[in-house]
Amino acid sequence: MKTASRHILALLALLLAQCLFCGKSSVASAQTNGCNSPYSRFGLGLLTDQPQGFNKSMGGVGLGVRIGNRINTINPASYSAIDSLSFIMDIGMKASFGQMKQGGTRAGVKNATLDYVHLGMRLARGLGLSLGFMPYTNIGYSFYSNDQTIGVVGNSERTVTNGNLYDGDGGLDLAYVGLGWKVYRNLSIGANVGFLWGKYDHDITQIFKEDGISSSTYSATFKNIHSAMKTFKLDFGAQYPIRLTRQDWLTVGVTAGIGHKIAQDATLVIYTSNGDSTLYTASKPFDLPFSFAGGAAWQHKNTLLVAADFQHELWSNCRMPIETATSFVPMKGYFKNKTKIAAGAQWMPNPFGKYWQRIQYRAGINFTTPYLKVNGNDGPNELSMCIGVGLPITNRWNNRSVANFGLQWMRRSASAPGMITENYLLLNFGFTFNERWFMKYKIQ
Repeated sequence: MKTASRHILALLALLLAQCLFCGKSSVASAQTNGCNSPYSRFGLGLLTDQPQGFNKSMGGVGLGVRIGNRINTINPASYSAIDSLSFIMDIGMKASFGQMKQGGTRAGVKNATLDYVHLGMRLARGLGLSLGFMPYTNIGYSFYSNDQTIGVVGNSERTVTNGNLYDGDGGLDLAYVGLGWKVYRNLSIGANVGFLWGKYDHDITQIFKEDGISSSTYSATFKNIHSAMKTFKLDFGAQYPIRLTRQDWLTVGVTAGIGHKIAQDATLVIYTSNGDSTLYTASKPFDLPFSFAGGAAWQHKNTLLVAADFQHELWSNCRMPIETATSFVPMKGYFKNKTKIAAGAQWMPNPFGKYWQRIQYRAGINFTTPYLKVNGNDGPNELSMCIGVGLPITNRWNNRSVANFGLQWMRRSASAPGMITENYLLLNFGFTFNERWFMKYKIQ
């Protein structure tokens, strides 16, 4: 009971810290989902990483990772390895400090947000359960386009310019339940069944200025693009550990995700300052992609873990709603297939030693190609480098409950002149609470 109370107090302190951080001002307006990137204006928004606290600092690897006292949602087959008699709760948050650069213009942003909440337990021998919540995409931005001079008015020779204010908010969240089952000897299979929901909101406000001052003299246009999406997400996985030596294991893992059409429509409403309005509807204009991935993890004793992953998502055949001169319709050609390569390692000097010997040291790197196109050009590539530690919460040799801290540098590189380059420093915090809830005690 005392242990549970300490965990609850730690969680409350974590959430309080998040609220205090989010109350600070920033150069760019903070979004409720922790996103400030102009690139979230395109596609379904920015895709979020899915790793947990223990493997975020390993470059996000997880397809072949199989640890009994951790929840690994990247491959649902790993749930079959969850320890018996245990209940696992994994909670994470992140804080980001970024700088955006376009030509000689720079802007700083900072955010903090709850990252994920996962629960896991063993249902039967070789059968594990996980359920939880995490974001899937984020939309959050506010920026003003460059003014265009459209003429000089009157005898006073006032210069009139035309620009657009772009605002967006929303994204998709994912709630899931997953099972992992050891079906035959070392072979395990698993599946995550998820429910995706969220909003897709983009506003474009035309602004006229006379000598740099906003003017209502001219007829301006306001556009709103909106969709409230609800759909499912289905992912399958498999893992097969191979014993190399008495102290070495190699685990191979694969996953596949099912793509499909999202059932909800999207609307485009165009208003003018003269009071006119026009409504367009695009029928079922969004898709989720098919995906596949493969990876492997090598474990030496219980001290060293080295892993590498390859993931590929088939976005090129997916559609999005596009405004034409006379309509608002689903169209292809605005996405490209996405590839991610990741590698990472974890080292613990002595699992049964003193406290400082049971600290888990982690490092990793990943590179991701874009899934979206920006004004006909490829979107930004992403490069991340990570380091982190896992600190046992209690001074016991079993290392069941761990506080995970990670430092991540991420860069989104512009692929064409005039595009924005983004650099971020991310602080990742995760707490894995792992307690024996189901043990039966005997009284002698």
